[in-house]
Amino acid sequence: MPTVILVRHGRSTANADGVLAGWSPGVALDDTGRAQATALAARLAVLPIAAVVSSPLQRCEETVRPLLDTRPEIPRHTDERVGECHYGDWTGRKLSELADEPLWATVQRHPSAAVFPGEKGESLRAMQARAVDAIRDWNDRIEAAHGADAMYLVCSHGDIIKSLAADALGMHLDLFQRIGTDPCSVTVIRYTAHRPYLLRLGDTGDLTGLVPPPRPKEEAHRPDDAVVGGSTGVS
Repeated sequence: MPTVILVRHGRSTANADGVLAGWSPGVALDDTGRAQATALAARLAVLPIAAVVSSPLQRCEETVRPLLDTRPEIPRHTDERVGECHYGDWTGRKLSELADEPLWATVQRHPSAAVFPGEKGESLRAMQARAVDAIRDWNDRIEAAHGADAMYLVCSHGDIIKSLAADALGMHLDLFQRIGTDPCSVTVIRYTAHRPYLLRLGDTGDLTGLVPPPRPKEEAHRPDDAVVGGSTGVS
């Protein structure tokens, strides 16, 4: 099954202002975020990316633009299922104010019980479920189109990526706040028939080590087995 490169969008104007953007329209990358997106395209240049899937929100579209400008052959898709959590009435409010809300403690300590207020508020459980369903769906699509060893990129949001990493690690959602993903960081999950492998988490450095090595004619273990004793890395 394919390997998915999960990219959190670059720093946005809302990030810089300490605002919970959610699905607010018109939230763009700031100057730092645009520089991060440009650097990301260079970091990803070595990787054979078969497709790009993006949240429909502006900050994600702007994050993948430098990559697609330099590699126009890569097909781009949009999927609302990897869009930001629907924070309901919390949307657009200052994080410093939200920290005083009773729900804040639930979000921090028992997120599986957290449901954001208002008609459009979503639970964190529902957010994780739709994101996991989206990735599993795209794994099947990418494998059918490009083969089992294909690699593709999904540009999404912090809580989405943290919840996907928790799922890959077999962690309960109540532990996902222990995971960190900085703007324009890369989290990489290789899926197999029996389990996923977390290859990178919140990586902001060199990605050369993710280049798929040539597959030997005879492998000492099945493709979805872990290497006993640890991987040999890349030479």
